[in-house]
Amino acid sequence: MRNKLLPEKTVERLSEYRRSLLNCLAQGRTHIYSHDLAGIHNITAVQVRRDIMFIGYTSSQRKGYDVNELITVIRSIIDTDDGLNVAVFGLGNLGKAVTHYFKGKRSRLNIVATFDIDESKAGQEYEGVKCYSMNDYKELIKSLKISIALLTVPGAAAVETTTKLIDAGIEGILNFTTVPLIVPDHVFLEEYDMITSLEKIAYYVKANKGLKDRK
Repeated sequence: MRNKLLPEKTVERLSEYRRSLLNCLAQGRTHIYSHDLAGIHNITAVQVRRDIMFIGYTSSQRKGYDVNELITVIRSIIDTDDGLNVAVFGLGNLGKAVTHYFKGKRSRLNIVATFDIDESKAGQEYEGVKCYSMNDYKELIKSLKISIALLTVPGAAAVETTTKLIDAGIEGILNFTTVPLIVPDHVFLEEYDMITSLEKIAYYVKANKGLKDRK
């Protein structure tokens, strides 16, 4: 099973499970049942068990899942042995916030550089990460072995920047701009549109208010 690609939603849930399991470990908890993990993530215990079985892990039904063992298994599925290097492209307010948030969150995902078209930012450090001029992106992507880009440039520059990064060897992109991107099959793209997410929340708030008003 580990030689096959897992469904995207399964990978997302495994990442979420790991964060919860790390919290459990920090609280001194050594075992957790599927229904407890399901309750944390507002899903069914059946879904949790299916995901865990999907990665080839089994548990003692009497004690539940061994928290430490399950963290190790998920790590072996998601993480690479040597880690992957990440760079933030666009060091405006959003780029700084993203760098601050992700820096040090995962030992196998290392933010090694930021880039910006503003030459006055070149050479500066933010959160201990050096900012480089976009004029040098091609050489630095290669020399720093950067494979993942966090894209926080203005929307007007999103498509052009993406094309440059792919040509330079970037293999994965997390797009924080509001511009939908098209990438070749060998590049994995994840798009995070905060406006769409906020409007989705607003819709359900409105819908719930409507239901309450009709009662």
